Amino acid sequence: MQHRTVFEVMTHRVVTVSPGTPFKEIARLLVEHEISAVPVVGEDRRLLGVVSEADLLRDTSELPDLEGRRAGVRLLSRERGLPEAETAADLMTSPAVSAQPGWNLVETARTMDRERVKRLPVVDETSRLVGIVSRADLLRPFLRDDTAIRDEIEHDVLDDTLRLAPDALRVAVSGGVVTLTGRVDERADIPVIVRLCRSVDGVVALHETIDYAYDNLALDVEPPR
Repeated sequence: MQHRTVFEVMTHRVVTVSPGTPFKEIARLLVEHEISAVPVVGEDRRLLGVVSEADLLRDTSELPDLEGRRAGVRLLSRERGLPEAETAADLMTSPAVSAQPGWNLVETARTMDRERVKRLPVVDETSRLVGIVSRADLLRPFLRDDTAIRDEIEHDVLDDTLRLAPDALRVAVSGGVVTLTGRVDERADIPVIVRLCRSVDGVVALHETIDYAYDNLALDVEPPR
């Protein structure tokens, strides 16, 4: 079974900025390229941090409105005695949460959810930026054709991995939803079959009506039905 990796779905040509890139230039790049964040890279494209739309808005939210009123209770940067954020180095989140090219998509999605980010820079073993992966990229496997999903389940899972008899199970796929019907020897095989088929790229959901010859999960083995 072959699972797609970050390298296969990521964007390889990445819009980046340097630590000295000004605020307005970062804003222009985000709008022009319709992206929500840019990696900040140093020499040899080593990842230093990430500047997002939220970082820009967080900085501007400290400014007073036209009548001189502040939007919240936070003090302006200058009132705190701190320099105002003018460049990527001032604005960026660092260290940046990143992914690696060999990560599987489930691992990547969990990282995005845990860190509450929409995209992850992808770095190699030397911390050099090699791409960027977004939530939209993680959805690409769900665009797989139903026939390709069915073929992978039948050949890679049921035949090559589980070595089931060719006529043991029937596989139907519609809109990424898999339906398994048939009969196997042991009841304990069913959860394994479901787990492996469910993990195939592009599977949205799985329903099964699989019968079994005997219940090897029970304390007393039942006679064949």
